[in-house]
Amino acid sequence: MNHTDIKVLLTHDFVGKNVTVKAWVKFFRNSCFLIVNDGSCIHNLQAVLDIEKFPESSTKNIHTGCSVEITGLIQKSLGKGQDIELIVESLKVLGEANPEEYPLQAKKHSLEFLREIAHLRPRTTTFGAVFRIRHAMTFAVHQFFNQHGFFNVHTPIITATDAEGAGEMFRVTTLPAKNPPLNELGEVDFKQDFFGKEANLTVTGQLNGELAAMGLGKIYTFGPTFRAENSNTSRHLAEFWMIEPEMAFYDIVDNQNLAEAFLKYLFQYALDNCYDDLLFLEQRLLEEEKSKPQDQKSEMKLTDKLRFVVENNFERITYTDAFEILKNSSPNKKKKFNYLVGEWGMDLQSEHERFLVEKHFKKPVIVTNYPAHIKAFYMKQNDDGKTVAAMDVLVPGIGEMIGGSEREADYQKLSNAIEKFNIPSKDIWWYLETRKFGTVPHSGFGLGFERLLLFVTGMSNIRDVIPFPRFPKSADF
Repeated sequence: MNHTDIKVLLTHDFVGKNVTVKAWVKFFRNSCFLIVNDGSCIHNLQAVLDIEKFPESSTKNIHTGCSVEITGLIQKSLGKGQDIELIVESLKVLGEANPEEYPLQAKKHSLEFLREIAHLRPRTTTFGAVFRIRHAMTFAVHQFFNQHGFFNVHTPIITATDAEGAGEMFRVTTLPAKNPPLNELGEVDFKQDFFGKEANLTVTGQLNGELAAMGLGKIYTFGPTFRAENSNTSRHLAEFWMIEPEMAFYDIVDNQNLAEAFLKYLFQYALDNCYDDLLFLEQRLLEEEKSKPQDQKSEMKLTDKLRFVVENNFERITYTDAFEILKNSSPNKKKKFNYLVGEWGMDLQSEHERFLVEKHFKKPVIVTNYPAHIKAFYMKQNDDGKTVAAMDVLVPGIGEMIGGSEREADYQKLSNAIEKFNIPSKDIWWYLETRKFGTVPHSGFGLGFERLLLFVTGMSNIRDVIPFPRFPKSADF
């Protein structure tokens, strides 16, 4: 039988019409008020049962968590909290939920507890909101790039190249775990492996994305990436998603313009299309912050933070200017930074980035021209011999949101950088070769999708913005 989503019922005029709803029971009040939700939106639907028609004996299997099929008449609600309600004519339990076993009851559960039952947490109000926003942001990413003439490219998940040079990669192999074949040096003989060489799960789609941009002009990748970093912080995952555009004929300024337009588009899309979910998460944060010390409370509400990015032109400064501002700032002079700003060339920490955004400029900031020794091998070397054409886009609350650069297009300079970073040229010859055949200025950036979602949803732990998080000692779901 056809059924109607609750979102449709709430956004169209169904008063006086008979409908069928299929949903999960949130709770059952006074044996006559059935509160259900089908996941289509954050709002519940109240279904009203006539006790004479549905005596308590007929509803004994209805408990929080069970699934039901309800048919009845939509009418205006006389009660508070809802505009419409469903007068039940027929009711069928599709799947029972034993209240003694079902772990989600009509009360507040901690996020830590919900991570232990990740298979059920999409049914909660909080995670329903988070995952609907995740979907909306996924759609908005593709829509933005499509409207700007980009092509989506699927880059390899399995790679023989460590593009980041950190060595924290997951190995992919078909060799036996016990007694793998060894070569004459007593090392694992990867020549006998499936790919004939050592292979890993990728940490980035960038290098392959650059190859595609050299023929298609403007491309973007949006896929899973992996990092075997043994970290249990609230900002790290072993499996995460990256958005990585690469553009031929773009210099560092073009790159900054695109990054700013991209973030503004995404946050405006969230405000336009996810407002009810955002308001719920905003209120949730306000309730949480009541118990926090004053100095730990956010200065902006969640929706105001999104508007802060949308409505302000991004400030653009060099690393050297940012360094001088930070070095001479009151928090640094009074030694209130956890990481004091001392010598030029240090990497900026999130507290420094947030100071620039939230206190000094009071707008999003793009920092460019970083010291070469703290950035990656593929970034364009500036004429000063000390810096590279890198950029970091900084936003309130978290600091760096986007990292990117103009890529080094000169064959010899890139070859020297690869050697300096101890990257075997035999593993990356194809990347170098693009600098020999019709090389052009080109740029790109990376945006961690889960980091974006932390900002949009206000969640504090990255494990709470991906349905089934992967982190050290955890791959249960």
